Amino acid sequence: MDEIEGGILSAIPPAALTLNLTRAAIRMEHSQTWRIDKSNPVDDLVICLEGRGHYLVDGEPRVMEPGDAMLISRGQRFIGWSEGPETYLGLAQHFTLDIYGRHNLVEQMDLVPKLRLARWGLLEPLARHYRQSAPPSSVTLGQHHLFMVLLIAFIEDAFIGWRDHATYQPEGADAIDLAVMKAATMISANPLDPDIATKAVEASPYNRDYFLREFQKRVARTPRKYQELKRMERAMHFLEAGLSVSSAAAEVGYPDPYYFSRMFKRTLGLSPRDHMKRVRQSRDGGLMHLDEREQALVLADGLAGD
Repeated sequence: MDEIEGGILSAIPPAALTLNLTRAAIRMEHSQTWRIDKSNPVDDLVICLEGRGHYLVDGEPRVMEPGDAMLISRGQRFIGWSEGPETYLGLAQHFTLDIYGRHNLVEQMDLVPKLRLARWGLLEPLARHYRQSAPPSSVTLGQHHLFMVLLIAFIEDAFIGWRDHATYQPEGADAIDLAVMKAATMISANPLDPDIATKAVEASPYNRDYFLREFQKRVARTPRKYQELKRMERAMHFLEAGLSVSSAAAEVGYPDPYYFSRMFKRTLGLSPRDHMKRVRQSRDGGLMHLDEREQALVLADGLAGD
């Protein structure tokens, strides 16, 4: 079955993120003589493809093996070296990731600094292509797109939680934008938790009624309606993966498939069976649900219902 999407970044509008690759990708190919001791003014994502690399990052030891990814945050001092006869092969990319063009998204998150990528079987060919295709002294549009996939995969695996006291504290409109984004990502990542909408609102530093108004203004739904949308989007994945309506309903927490069908139609504008009919039409060359006009109608219905 296809893996269901719904990670911590899935609720962030793409236009809200600004990725900047601050230099060409580093195509690491290190022998036993390699040694480095430095710090960077930007974030650095390192991915190991072959061999083994040894690091001390702010004094903390890390060992990189194939499939491992590591974030070295801006300003961290790191020492790296290679041991043994096997070449340490990998890639490193210096980058910044800003949200709303004004503050560093990475600094807002607690992340596991080093881990094995959960989807390494799928990501390894992409990482190798990224390394092999990188121009030696420039950055291309294609590199931006490929690196964003790798970076998102790392963040989804490494995410622990949002920081209460990040290095940069936004104010005014920036602050409420960020608070709404955090709440939406909490809900998007855990839509099957019956209490997640309440938890997301309570985690906000704002007055409840004010925050609910600002959330709806930015997301076009209340937190509970947004949670329901994310549950139904997950149900769509199950249906498209071949599950029956009753099985998909059970997967997203509905023991009654008839009630699930009513909620599915209320949220998305068509029944589960009609959705699958659209999917089959799309596979035969028709248009896939939802097109722009239908999405606008669903959005309007959601606003009216809220």
